[in-house]
Amino acid sequence: VQLQASGGGSVQAGGSLRLSCVASVRTISSYVMGWFRQAPGKEREFVTSIWSGGITYADSVKGRFRASRANARNTVYLQMDSLKPEDTAVYYCAARSPQSNTYNYWGQGTQVTVSS
Repeated sequence: VQLQASGGGSVQAGGSLRLSCVASVRTISSYVMGWFRQAPGKEREFVTSIWSGGITYADSVKGRFRASRANARNTVYLQMDSLKPEDTAVYYCAARSPQSNTYNYWGQGTQVTVSS
């Protein structure tokens, strides 16, 4: 499984970005797809996961970020609105089997920078 994330960039606080992650799999509906982020000097943290049964979000992004997916395109999206400087991080998409608690597959990351 290969994951290719894109869509990062630099925006001012309050702005929006949409990240995309294309997966080289037969169908992403067979996987739990996740977004994580890592800010400088901090540990990687969970942002959201999306699967056939639903979506979960970290409290820090609830109401501002929205995950979605296009199964026909094997692509998951992360729409990020009302961005804050503390959202600045490298964002990674990841995938795991629904039967596993471990994300085994990771993309290369895309930088998101939010200025105040």
